[in-house]
Amino acid sequence: MIEHLFPRGDFLFVVLIRTVLLYLMIIVGLRLLGKRQLGELEPTELTLTLIIADLASVPMQDNGIPLLCGVIPILTLLCCATILSVCSARFIRFRTLLCGRPSIVIRQGKVVEEELRKNRLTVDELLEELRIQGYTDPAAIQFAVLETNGQLSVLPQPWAKPATAGQLSLTAPPAGLPVLVISDGRLLHHNLHSLGFEGRWLQKQLDKLGLSSPSQVFLLTADQEGNTYCVPKEVRR
Repeated sequence: MIEHLFPRGDFLFVVLIRTVLLYLMIIVGLRLLGKRQLGELEPTELTLTLIIADLASVPMQDNGIPLLCGVIPILTLLCCATILSVCSARFIRFRTLLCGRPSIVIRQGKVVEEELRKNRLTVDELLEELRIQGYTDPAAIQFAVLETNGQLSVLPQPWAKPATAGQLSLTAPPAGLPVLVISDGRLLHHNLHSLGFEGRWLQKQLDKLGLSSPSQVFLLTADQEGNTYCVPKEVRR
């Protein structure tokens, strides 16, 4: 398709156009699959990602291959992935067959050897995952579940959980969700208005910090309670 538009065009320019088109198409396809595709991958999603990467690389490198030979297979795979996702959401047995079941690898402080063998997970790998989540002793774990995406979910024993404000009979102040208001000197008006604040309120906050304008701020966040976090720009010498 691109080759017909540029029958005598520069070879590198044609490669550039083909690469950009395939790249944009893959981004759109992954966005259509949802945010989870961009995070932890299920086995089917990982397979899809690897195949799409391989299919896209061939038309990028070889101008002798029509662009549609890469586009059509990628679109077909994205359609198949969408169909599998819908079926997984509607049918529990199909989802189990496709993605497997979570496995309990620690139960009441005891490592379940059979589940480790089924999932080909070594004790060293299990202890490493526990250390990443801040636990060094399996006895402190009530349940550890190996999820279908390969992540380890840990539920500690009641005595190993950190105390909450409610358990200590303390009244915790309400916590708001910080929103980015100034990014690298640029004021994000929409975010400021979504918090219910105006420019006067922002200027007062800047005056307290000894700043005169948003252009002097590298980062500033605020929440619904009016709490702010500010990082002024470094003065260049």
